[in-house]
Amino acid sequence: MFLKSSGATLAAVAVVQFMVSVDLSVVNVGLPRIASGLGFSAAGLTWVIHAYALAFGGLLLLGGKAADRYGRKRVLLAGLAAFGVASLAGGFAQNPGQLVAARAAQGIGAAALAPAALALLTATFPTGRPRLRAFGVWSAMNAAGGALGVLIGGVLTEYAGWRWVMFVSVPMAATALALTARGVTADRPVAPDGRPDVWGAILATAGTGLLVFGTVRTDRYAWTSPVTLLTLAIAAALLTAFVLVERRTTRDPLIRPGLLAGRPVAGANAYNLLLGAAMTAAFYFASLYLQRVLEIGPARTGLMFLPFALGVIAGAVLAVKLGARHTPRALLIAGALLAAAGFAWFSLISPGGTFTTDILGPSIVAGTGFGICLGTVVATATAGVAPHEAGAASSLLNSSRQIGASLGLAALSTAAQHRTGTTPTPQTLTDGYAFAFTLSAALLLAAALIAFTVLRDRHPVTLTAP
Repeated sequence: MFLKSSGATLAAVAVVQFMVSVDLSVVNVGLPRIASGLGFSAAGLTWVIHAYALAFGGLLLLGGKAADRYGRKRVLLAGLAAFGVASLAGGFAQNPGQLVAARAAQGIGAAALAPAALALLTATFPTGRPRLRAFGVWSAMNAAGGALGVLIGGVLTEYAGWRWVMFVSVPMAATALALTARGVTADRPVAPDGRPDVWGAILATAGTGLLVFGTVRTDRYAWTSPVTLLTLAIAAALLTAFVLVERRTTRDPLIRPGLLAGRPVAGANAYNLLLGAAMTAAFYFASLYLQRVLEIGPARTGLMFLPFALGVIAGAVLAVKLGARHTPRALLIAGALLAAAGFAWFSLISPGGTFTTDILGPSIVAGTGFGICLGTVVATATAGVAPHEAGAASSLLNSSRQIGASLGLAALSTAAQHRTGTTPTPQTLTDGYAFAFTLSAALLLAAALIAFTVLRDRHPVTLTAP
């Protein structure tokens, strides 16, 4: 085993996941101040989020393959260094283009570090209750980072300035670098020694990137517009070509076609895509409702996301306790249904609402549901995967989450804007956000259906290591 200790690896991966999750949400609360500070247009502001998601989602498959081929510790350290430097550059941005470029660079770093870290966790905890606990910690840090990121972003935006929502990632990246360098020994690459599948990497990155790009631009071009249809058609053609190349290549494939043939991997990734799409709404639309409708400041808005974080942590702990007696399939169904109930509750928001009546209850319910889902879906998608494909499986899972987040944000934003209309008032804005929450609940119901119909009723987390 190439690790000094399982505890050191878990600590390093936990910090990495917390940092990535913080970065995904810390910017949301600061968006209004960022817009006024750098002169973003309403449409351009979404690219502060989309640039990160585009680079992250588009390059994840390549990052996972690099981790398998060149060593997970080496790729993790490189990704952390790139992430930290990009965060520093973003804090010093002087115009919209510089900030968007820095966010894209953060996404590139995250595309390298996220699958490498998850592959390390998968290899260290291959089976049994320790695996359940490890992924419980991972999901708790994932959720805590996302929700606390909103609080951190609110406090920093209001009292230190929006630039600190970028600077805050620098010390976290440095801490993760130190933990990884000291706690994880240099590992040998576990991927085959064959020649890399360059064409597959190009097709996968271009196809995934265009898919996200075409979707996020629906804030400017309608879904039925020629521009959007052409972009999505090209993306579909590239991804189809990628699948054909992977089936026929004599080189080391980016994703072995047989990897997706397994029901746990295919079902978990489809589930994860819908989960990522729905989770985006929890932070994006709730933050907009609190600030634009209820006119609550950034710091208080961040504080109001704490119940959601506590709910996710409670759900993660509950999943560990229930995992010994119930199948992951049952947990995934229950978690999705509980989160859907929370979003249905969110859809009852009103222009004259309050934190107690409109935010607190649904945050706890939805957060608990997500907490049950997050670690369980990761454990399901990576159980029984061969060692030399752990990075690829991890990147596939991260990719489905990020693509789901990008597609979900674009689609739900379009739906919310359409419902709001051309005259934004507290009532019309509330109608738009409520509609987005309703659609998020529908996505979670679809996820529960996938878990029920695709996944088998067994305990994949108890499989022995391959």
